[in-house]
Amino acid sequence: MLDIPNYQRRKSVGVKIGNLVIGGEHPIIIQSMTNTDTADATATANQVQQLAAAGSEIVRVTVDTEAAAAQIPKIREMLDAVGCKVPLVGDFHYNGHTLLTKYPGCAQALAKFRINPGNVGFGRKKDSQFATMIKVAIELDKPVRIGVNWGSLDPALVTEMMDSNAKLEKPKDAATVTRDALVSSALRSAATAEDLGLNNDKIVISCKVSGVQDLIAVYSDLAARCDYALHLGLTEAGMGSKGIVSSTAAMGYLLQQGIGDTIRVSLTPEPGGDRTREVVVAQEILQTIGLRSFTPLVIACPGCGRTTSTVFQELAEEIQTYVRTQMPIWRETHQGVEELSLAVMGCVVNGPGESKHANIGISLPGTGEAPAAPVFIDGKKVTTLRGDNIASEFKVLLHNYVNENYALAPKTNEQRG
Repeated sequence: MLDIPNYQRRKSVGVKIGNLVIGGEHPIIIQSMTNTDTADATATANQVQQLAAAGSEIVRVTVDTEAAAAQIPKIREMLDAVGCKVPLVGDFHYNGHTLLTKYPGCAQALAKFRINPGNVGFGRKKDSQFATMIKVAIELDKPVRIGVNWGSLDPALVTEMMDSNAKLEKPKDAATVTRDALVSSALRSAATAEDLGLNNDKIVISCKVSGVQDLIAVYSDLAARCDYALHLGLTEAGMGSKGIVSSTAAMGYLLQQGIGDTIRVSLTPEPGGDRTREVVVAQEILQTIGLRSFTPLVIACPGCGRTTSTVFQELAEEIQTYVRTQMPIWRETHQGVEELSLAVMGCVVNGPGESKHANIGISLPGTGEAPAAPVFIDGKKVTTLRGDNIASEFKVLLHNYVNENYALAPKTNEQRG
C-alpha cells in the first residue's frame, strides 16, 4: 500500500473474531449489517452472502426476538454450507440477557455479541443483566462489542454527569458533557466487564454519533484514554451523497490519525436500493486514503467543455463495472491485482499524462468525432483504438495485462494435495 506521510496506527489490543483478528497491527476490517428480519433465515443468509461477496468481512445481524435468536444457528449452517465463513455478530438491545441464555445455540453460532450499555437494563436490573451477557461471553470464549450510541445513552449517567458539571466553577456546555458521557459509559462498562472476568482482548468499543465533529471529538478522546480495539462509524449517516460525504469526512480524518480497527458506513439505502453500497463506500474510503486495497479503481476526468463526447464516461462506467464483476474471480487467482491502477480520460489536455501514470490507461479525444484513443501500458503507448468497439477491445487489453502481471502460478499436484 501507499506510504502515508506521518501516519502512525494507534496501538490497540488485538481481538480474535471468528477467523479474523482486529486491532493491533492487523488490517482495518470492514463491517456491515443486514436489514432483513432475522427470523427469516433464508432472506438473512442471502443478504449476508451478498454483503460478504461485496467485501464485508464481518456482518452484524439483529437479534431482537426469540424467533430471531432461534434462527441464528440455521443461518450459520446455511452460510457454512455455501462456503461463506464471514463472522456473524449478534446485535442485542433490551432482552439480550434472556435470548443468550434461553437460546444457547444462538450464542454459540455468533462470533461476537454487541451490547449497548444504554439499554441493557434499567434501574436495579441493569447490572445483573449486563453481567449475564458478559458471563455467557466468558463461558463461550466470545468477544463483546460495547457499543454506546448517542441516541440511546444511559439517561441516569447523563443526569449524573450533568449534575456534576453544573457544580463546576466553569461548567461545560451540554454537548461537551454528552460527549463525555458517551466515552465514560463505554469505559465504565468495559471496566465492569473486565471485573467480571472478560479479558481486554475480548473487548471492542464503539461510541457512535451522527455529527462529524462530534465523532471526531469522541473518538479522539476515547483513543487517548484506552487501548481497546475501536469500531468506528458515523451512525445514521443518511442517504446518498450526504451519507457518503459525512462518513468520509469523519472517518477519513480519524483513520488518518491512526484511529479505528473496524469500520462501518451506515448509509440509508434508497427504497429498493442495494445494501452492499455501504461496503463499497467503506472500501473506497480505506483505499483512497491508502490504508488497504480492495479493487482496481478507475481514474477518470469529470469532463468539461472540451469533452463533448460521452464515450469516455460510458467507457469509465463500463470498465469500473467490469473490474468489480471480475474481482471475486481475480481475488482467488491474481495476487495483488487490487492495486492495479486504471485511467479512462476524456480529452488530450491531461489524458495522455494521466494514462501514462496508470498501469494501463486510455485517452479519448474529447470531441464528437469518431474517437481515436491511444492506450498506454506502464507509461508507454502500445496502440490506438478506433471505431465502435473501443470498450470491448480495451477490456481485452486489460484482461491480458492482469493475466500477464498478476496471475498466480498454477498449483502442482503436490500442492493440490
